[in-house]
Amino acid sequence: MTAGVGGSSAAAELEGLESFGLAATPISAGERLARVQRAARLLADRGIDAMLLPAGTSLYYFTGLRWSPSERLTGALICASGEVHYVCPAFEIGTLRDADSVPGQIHGWEEPDDPYALVARVLAHAVPGARVLALDEAAPFFVAEGLRGALHRATLLNASVVTRACRMLKSPAELAIMRTVKQMTLEVQRRAARILRPGITGKEVKQFINEAHLRLSGSGSTFCLVYFGEATAYPHGVSAPQVLKDGDMVLIDTGCELEGYKSDITRSYVFGKPSSRQREIWDLEKRAQAAAFSAARIGVPCEAVDRAARSVLESAGLGPGYKVPGLPHRTGHGIGLDVHEWTYLVEGNTQPLQQGMCFSNEPMICLYGEFGVRLEDHFYMSESGPVWFTEPSPSCDAPFG
Repeated sequence: MTAGVGGSSAAAELEGLESFGLAATPISAGERLARVQRAARLLADRGIDAMLLPAGTSLYYFTGLRWSPSERLTGALICASGEVHYVCPAFEIGTLRDADSVPGQIHGWEEPDDPYALVARVLAHAVPGARVLALDEAAPFFVAEGLRGALHRATLLNASVVTRACRMLKSPAELAIMRTVKQMTLEVQRRAARILRPGITGKEVKQFINEAHLRLSGSGSTFCLVYFGEATAYPHGVSAPQVLKDGDMVLIDTGCELEGYKSDITRSYVFGKPSSRQREIWDLEKRAQAAAFSAARIGVPCEAVDRAARSVLESAGLGPGYKVPGLPHRTGHGIGLDVHEWTYLVEGNTQPLQQGMCFSNEPMICLYGEFGVRLEDHFYMSESGPVWFTEPSPSCDAPFG
């Protein structure tokens, strides 16, 4: 039997999670102000008068304002001068004023009004003669269309030239939060493995994981994938209900959030005794993950990390490239306030690795019709090279040590 898999119950594993002892310090008001100032400098350097951040993770990143997206425009206008202006429905002004966010003037629009015309007026007043406005890349299409209709002579650009440059490079405070939230999910993974038994369903495992995340982080799972047997061969599984049996490969990919920052950890292991085929592929996956980590060095292009993992798989006869059997997706993605964010460890991405960048490392092996193995941990780039947030799974026989 694989060590650390099975032999316990959901009740036993949930007990004591609230006092597990993991916590994090929120991002300070001073750091958020520094982010706004950096964004202002980047706007000025690129000849952009201001950028509009509707409800979403970039709004939260720069201002600290967490607001649920809807058809009603609420957002922040950050000017190249460093001024911050908020636009929201008039009936939300009181709520926004009480929010713990970067100070700025609040402008309200009434329900019959055009909120985009209000943005245009605020922009014209804050930056007389403004000609270029950047919009958050994650903004809904209807926001972009509304702005185009209201701005008339101004050009609308993608704000990713600013938001990406800031958000890709994590501060020590961000890294501390991210380390904590990933440790939370790794602990949940460890406990989820122990509740497995023949006949348990994927739904039962997901319910346990959600409750465990809730007790550790204060919020449930942000996502959860649980697959057994052949279903593990597909990166995002299959729709059929999952029921565990002896000898199945198990793949659990899940995460939660802490102070807005996301975790995303995958573990693959066998329920029972691994076959020689399962062991062979598991060990190959571990070597590919290790090769990607070793290739990550300051100044190296992102695509080189992907190539390092893929070359290990190709040397074993998989692939080539993105073909299956093999690794059909990129080796890793950036992570922070979004589970997937800039930048990516993928062929064609020549972005050099920089200190503060954070990535998943998950060169999954897909054997359609058989099973799959994905080991996913995350690392960040320090001045001297990559550093794991969570230690990789040590072996096929003892996946949690």
